[in-house]
Amino acid sequence: MPRDLRITEIFYSLQGEARTVGWPTVFVRLTGCPLRCVYCDTAYAFHGGERLSVEGVLKEVGAYSPRFVTVTGGEPLAQPAVLPLLQGLCDQGYEVSLETSGALTTRDVDPRVAVVLDLKTPGSGESARNIYANIERLRAIDQVKFVITNMDDYDWSRGIVDQYGLTGRCDVLFSPAQGSLAPRELADWILRDRLPVRFQIQLHKVLWGDVRGR
Repeated sequence: MPRDLRITEIFYSLQGEARTVGWPTVFVRLTGCPLRCVYCDTAYAFHGGERLSVEGVLKEVGAYSPRFVTVTGGEPLAQPAVLPLLQGLCDQGYEVSLETSGALTTRDVDPRVAVVLDLKTPGSGESARNIYANIERLRAIDQVKFVITNMDDYDWSRGIVDQYGLTGRCDVLFSPAQGSLAPRELADWILRDRLPVRFQIQLHKVLWGDVRGR
């Protein structure tokens, strides 16, 4: 198993999404992604980065003395060394989450890690890349996220939630795609249909806009 990774950035901020929203968190953003979602807000992580060993990343993370650590991208599972990194973070006692597109298998992820599965809606342009076997592996500690660009995405997401019984398995997150769907519009749809899902917006963007490293 490789022991080095290409890292775009390691930074300390407030978690802007998912179950631990608002908590101070260390983010480890890996470089590279096989997808090109039309609404992607981290295209700067597609290329470049700095090569670090797993041990080097653990040392940088430890300098912040965090409780929460999120490994993100890009697509972190595109780098095989992310698996020993996740194991090492868990061994250090952190509460670890992995943000993944769902286009690569989560089969070998350390079971102590909370998987945040960003299932791709048709409006992303990448829904054909979804690996639906990842849904079958979701547990109560995991979360599944739908980034919604329009009503068609909303209806598609509702269908997936119903088909797989997702609200009985883990937290389900509905997010408006920035610049494509007004947050209030999505909120109104959820309330109208009485969906048992969590509406979320990106807290870090409310606070700091699109500033990198926030």
